[in-house]
Amino acid sequence: MPKKKTNKAAAKRFKVTAKGKLKYSKAGSGHLLSGKTRKRKRTLRSRETLSKTEQKRIIPMLSS
Repeated sequence: MPKKKTNKAAAKRFKVTAKGKLKYSKAGSGHLLSGKTRKRKRTLRSRETLSKTEQKRIIPMLSS
């Protein structure tokens, strides 16, 4: 029986917290920053946690 492979694209985008939740960085902070407000850029720096329904889809991708 072959081992299950980790989805590397998902592994690079999500980190698992100590309690098992998934953190991800928000989209939109890569370029065209001059047109965005300070507040918007500041909130884009923070990490967000996935909802439970999304976590059910992503966690199997991360398990190796």
